[in-house]
Amino acid sequence: MSSLSSLLDGFASVLSPQNLLYAAIGVTIGTLVGVLPGIGPALTIALLLPVSLQLDDPTGTLIMFAGIYYGAMYGGSTTSILLNTPGESASVATSIEGYQMARRGRARAALATAAIGSFVAATISTVLLAFVAKPMADLAVTFRASDYFALAVLAMVTVTAMVGASLPRGLMSLTFGLFLGLVGIDSLTGQARFTFGVPELLDGVDVVTVIVGLFAIGETLYIASRLKDLPAKVAPLEPVKGGFAWLSRQDWARSWPAWLRGTLFGFPFGALPSGGAEIPTFLSYTVEKRRSKHQGEWGKGAIEGVAGPEAANNASFSGVLVPLLTLGIPTSATAAVMLAAFGYFDLSPGPQLFEKSPDLVWALIASLFVGNVMLLALNLPLIRVWVKVLQIPRPLLYTGILVFATLGVYAVSGSVVDVLIAYAIGVLAMFMRRFDFPIAPVILGLILGPMMETQFRRALLLSDGDLSVFVTRPLTVTLLGLAVVALALPHLPKVWARLRGGDAQRLSFAEDD
Repeated sequence: MSSLSSLLDGFASVLSPQNLLYAAIGVTIGTLVGVLPGIGPALTIALLLPVSLQLDDPTGTLIMFAGIYYGAMYGGSTTSILLNTPGESASVATSIEGYQMARRGRARAALATAAIGSFVAATISTVLLAFVAKPMADLAVTFRASDYFALAVLAMVTVTAMVGASLPRGLMSLTFGLFLGLVGIDSLTGQARFTFGVPELLDGVDVVTVIVGLFAIGETLYIASRLKDLPAKVAPLEPVKGGFAWLSRQDWARSWPAWLRGTLFGFPFGALPSGGAEIPTFLSYTVEKRRSKHQGEWGKGAIEGVAGPEAANNASFSGVLVPLLTLGIPTSATAAVMLAAFGYFDLSPGPQLFEKSPDLVWALIASLFVGNVMLLALNLPLIRVWVKVLQIPRPLLYTGILVFATLGVYAVSGSVVDVLIAYAIGVLAMFMRRFDFPIAPVILGLILGPMMETQFRRALLLSDGDLSVFVTRPLTVTLLGLAVVALALPHLPKVWARLRGGDAQRLSFAEDD
């Protein structure tokens, strides 16, 4: 009942004219930028992060931030269906059947099942978030320094091991992120670390600078380098036919079970240390394909192949917020970007956040309900507007993104050095994408690395330098053991196949970057 009353208080806050305006701006801008070809939620948030941080109201800013994320996810489904250009790996499953539906003259049905499915999944998963978050925060209060150290190790190792096709490349990306996190003055000794005589680096490498460099600049350069490989023709919208919300009675009957199953996949997987939406979206696609009574439509535009993955994709976001808000642990690149936004307002997500800033937390959770209603109203009626956005000339589009990113970094830091660092990291990120180095471990290493170092030192300080503190507490041992399992898990299919005399690929999933 306390969670319910707190949620009602959150609605009272978010339904104020000012916060409603923040939510409306967030979902609109998020959809507008997210619908652009090749641009996913992480790039959208990275691009708009410097602008959002100029506001003085942390509650309104974070409400807008959540709206930007949800809007970018909705916009990404439009691009996947009409242009077959997923802005993120989590939208790949949607594009498989969605684009085929559009080619067969069923673009409106594909867009409708994606939008309504996203709304249903987001609503259900947000209800689960509201009732799971507070108990999780109460449990997290019992965590000690060694537990937090082990949890940070687990989050970084899991994402690094499960993302991408090569564990060594993932570990190299993680090491680069950890290195960036070490730059600056040591908080305990006061010694400068890896500043190379540059005064601007004494305060460390700004998280916003790295985020914009990795996602906005790096991703844009990578997409621009592949312009000739991207489809340029948008699938046309067919004339409006019968049915409710562009869906026939049969479409509704085939879609709603897929929406519910997708939600059940998305929320729990989003809350796991591996984070993201890639695993649940492809699991949903596989399950729907196996259960379908219309096997002949698969690969040619089966509506369940859009409904299930898109529901899983949106439900995973609420799942990602569980460890982010209760433990302060980002389980995906996009969650790490959101954690950076909290940091700029001197807010530390974790168990204390529910005690120190309960109004903000519950207003943020309540805003997810409001934002989803706004997005449903935005996406279907204004679909022709978003189709026009897709027709913006690509060179003009990506040039504008780079200019906006540059101005954003300079606006936050006021330093040309930070702009140069952002572009250096951006060029490096472009080559990382080119040679299949995952991006997510870099940002997780940057954000979780300092926290891991602080908790490690604190644990040793409390134990008088006794390293056995990391192997004597059951929870710490369990978390470290899970990290070891996470390193071995991707190789299990290959080992199993060799034992049986066959061959198999390493288990891996694309990243949510």
